[in-house]
Amino acid sequence: MKFIVKLFPEITLKSRPVRKRFIQRLQSNLQIVLKRLDEEISVKLFWDKLEVVLPEEKSLLRDQVCDLMSKAPGIQTFIEVEEHPLGSFQDAYEHAFAAYEDRISGKTFKVRVKRSGKHDFKSIDLERYIGGGLLEHGDSKGVDVRKPEVFVDLEIRDQKLFVFNKISQGLGGYPLGTQEPVLSLISGGFDSVVASYMTMRRGAKTHFLFFNLGGKAHQMGVEQVALHLWQEYGSCARVKFVSVPFDEVVGDILQNVHHSYMGVVLKRQMMRAAEKVADYMKIDALVTGESIAQVSSQTIPNLAVIDRSTTKVVIRPLITTDKQEIVDQTKALGCFELVASIPEYCGVISDRPTTRAKLEKVEEQEQNLDMDILDKALEQHHTARIDDIVKNFEAKAAIETMSKVSDTQRIVDIRAPREQELKPLNMPGCEIILAPFYELDRHMEQWSDDLEYLLYCEKGMMSQLHAQNLQEKGQLNVKVFRPE
Repeated sequence: MKFIVKLFPEITLKSRPVRKRFIQRLQSNLQIVLKRLDEEISVKLFWDKLEVVLPEEKSLLRDQVCDLMSKAPGIQTFIEVEEHPLGSFQDAYEHAFAAYEDRISGKTFKVRVKRSGKHDFKSIDLERYIGGGLLEHGDSKGVDVRKPEVFVDLEIRDQKLFVFNKISQGLGGYPLGTQEPVLSLISGGFDSVVASYMTMRRGAKTHFLFFNLGGKAHQMGVEQVALHLWQEYGSCARVKFVSVPFDEVVGDILQNVHHSYMGVVLKRQMMRAAEKVADYMKIDALVTGESIAQVSSQTIPNLAVIDRSTTKVVIRPLITTDKQEIVDQTKALGCFELVASIPEYCGVISDRPTTRAKLEKVEEQEQNLDMDILDKALEQHHTARIDDIVKNFEAKAAIETMSKVSDTQRIVDIRAPREQELKPLNMPGCEIILAPFYELDRHMEQWSDDLEYLLYCEKGMMSQLHAQNLQEKGQLNVKVFRPE
């Protein structure tokens, strides 16, 4: 069984050395992923295409081979072909009739023959012969040379005849590894996931950087999304997943930055941290999922201020993309449910965030920050190869949620102080402990083993994550509070 792999058209426009390098890289990428499936699958290199050969005795692997090729960047289409010795015109017609009889039934068609090598006939001679036979013996609506419903495609190379059986769409883009590597700031949300995929599709080896704001459970969810992307669209390359604990950095911002500037300052701190990680990895570009005006920090003035915090190139593949398009793309990537299950971080909320930040005002606010906290977070970063991340992501039991409070329970409001002030939790008769999430460890030292502590946040997401994180640290008397 043979497949002809057609190149992404932009590759064919490159200079001869660049084109050769791109094709060789695509061949290497396919060999890596296909030989994991079966060692006997071969990938042959030609100037304008590749040929993938699956031994006939392994034909049961056909669907898996097609799935892998459909997700390999650099492929425009791949065609399943039948190979025959080049015999007479009648032989060619019979092979074409066997392959296309059902497909042209009730439809118009056109025969196309591509020929290379020396022969005593022209391509148009064979096209006419096969077309006449199909017209006479088939059940088609006739020949249409302008807009046929079906193309009957054959290729002759020297003394071999190839009949195209099925044409499948590829991913397009450039072969992975033909562009310089990038570092994608992945949060696990729709935007950063699609942005990461788009740089992978464009040929850039895409490493992942995650700023952990919600404990181990949050990180596991994001790792799972990154692993899915890598396994599906980039497993021919070895990439890294870097996590940086950022809860204390957020706490520093919440306590020392005016609420209207919190979002912009947080992004600038992330960019500073990302630049240092990228420097260590010798990477020149950062990738984000930002889109113009999607949220307050993504207005053009705010993005300009954010960019001033780094010397790296900031790539924003989604900059003019609508949210629904982004969500639809995650469905096409096969990770919508996975992404939708990851809680959205709700730690930095401004009631009146600025949409036209001024650099001098932002820098003034940043004078109040303790940059040693950022340095400490970077010192605590963890780097792992994506393929070394534990693949057994069995869902852990959710932390028990309570809607009523007993005498032996205490509510712990883990929201940021400004949220607590704007929307105080009114629970008459209940003792409420105000403990912003970034101070939980300190408050936990004073908790009694005889009581249960119910964590509360407005959406219920951060409380679930932090409760799980505390239980993993041995604090088992923790649950979640969600009022009815």
